[in-house]
Amino acid sequence: MVVRVTGFALLVTHLLCVAWIGLRPRDVAWVTAPNTVPLAGLRADLALGTAEAARLIGEGLLLLAPLGVLLPMCEGRLRVSGWASLIRTTAAGALVSLALELLQTAVPGQVVDVDSVLLNTLGVALAHLLVVPAARTRLRRRDAARRDPGRSRVVIGNDTAQGRTPRIPRVPIAR
Repeated sequence: MVVRVTGFALLVTHLLCVAWIGLRPRDVAWVTAPNTVPLAGLRADLALGTAEAARLIGEGLLLLAPLGVLLPMCEGRLRVSGWASLIRTTAAGALVSLALELLQTAVPGQVVDVDSVLLNTLGVALAHLLVVPAARTRLRRRDAARRDPGRSRVVIGNDTAQGRTPRIPRVPIAR
């Protein structure tokens, strides 16, 4: 329960920060044309040089990357299919990125860039893959240890011994 509440609070805070960063009007003399061709903006970024391209691509990857961790954290389930969680989280990240890009069309100085949607979605998926499976495994182990603290487990090969076999006392048959 605490994990879900904390995740929700962090998610709202992160989304407010992203909205503040992405939806501020820019005071510029000119605006570039919208990029609606996938990967054209990335090619243009790479033409600027290695350092500048790494900075611009890194910004695109990191803007919504925390959603890859915060969305499953808000869900709070420990026993869930890893692939289903990845697909749900990535789809939600893509929708948030798309909504941000569409809202930017109404903001002066901001333009639509399809590569931002691709990079933001990739950042969400990478963050999910790097953090969530390990965190869920750790939380599952902690949960199992908390539920069953007295039971000692000895691992032999792939088998898990869970203590002695219970003995049933012999009950005489009634005559």
